[in-house]
Amino acid sequence: MRELKRLAGLLACFALVALAPNAQARSGKIALTFDDLPALSIFADQPYVNYLNDTLLRALRRRHLPAIGFVNEGKLDEINRAQQIANLDKWLAAGMNLGNHTFSHESPNTLGAEGYIKDIAKGEPVTRSLLLKRGKPLTWFRHPYLETGFPEAVKRQIDDWLAAHGYRIAPVTIDASDWEFAEPYDDALSRHDEVRRLRIKRQYLAYTDRTIGWYQSASSALLGRQIAFVMLLHDTRLNADCIDDLADILKRRNLKGVTLEEAMKDPAYRLRDPYVGREGIDWIERWSNELHRQLPWTSWQEPPAQTLQEYDAINGDRR
Repeated sequence: MRELKRLAGLLACFALVALAPNAQARSGKIALTFDDLPALSIFADQPYVNYLNDTLLRALRRRHLPAIGFVNEGKLDEINRAQQIANLDKWLAAGMNLGNHTFSHESPNTLGAEGYIKDIAKGEPVTRSLLLKRGKPLTWFRHPYLETGFPEAVKRQIDDWLAAHGYRIAPVTIDASDWEFAEPYDDALSRHDEVRRLRIKRQYLAYTDRTIGWYQSASSALLGRQIAFVMLLHDTRLNADCIDDLADILKRRNLKGVTLEEAMKDPAYRLRDPYVGREGIDWIERWSNELHRQLPWTSWQEPPAQTLQEYDAINGDRR
């Protein structure tokens, strides 16, 4: 879809020439959000999952980066339930937050409104209990695949249920497709292929840096300023091994890590989300539709072809 919009964004791209230097000039904010807890991995290996969570949380604390993890409770029984729940509790013990990402990571396009709502409710008991033990409510919900419901009646029914049950939707305003790099990275580790592992890591960080820059420019094109961004990441070994590098990228781009609650104070998040469709798209694109303003699609880049090929060779679930 993004490829098809590149020509439509040509004039917006020219306008960015003057805006680009300002995209990094002022200090901005960014909230880091991690989907698919207790882990997204090609391995059903509990020590591996424990290690990546321990490593990720240590790095987040070391770099003073707040974060929230979105839980699929269906994953709890995939390995060792007690240890999987312990990994969730580690996030809270480290000062992070937790949210609901449905039980099974299914789409409303598949389940329909009622089935999807049941999957949300099924995905909350353990997470809610862990939060309540620390005096915190379960507040945040993240749609798998960013698919929010189609047709409009389905989206409205889901939105109404979430609001009635005290949930706030966690939007996404930076998405660097980290999941496409993560499974090839796991695969390289499993094969003890250090050359490939390091190559994937370099490609991921370069792509992430470039993509964050694109969203900074897109924010300027759309709203004339830098919003407080919400970045979509996943709970993976790749991110556990890259958080220090990601922190350095954020520092170079003058982005300070803040909580999701802090980022959501930005007035941009009060803009209406008009999008109704089967495809999951980020909120920058949704707001572009609402405001009838073009984004700089001519400068958008997909992940490297090599990454896409490696991902597809491991996992054929590309949506």
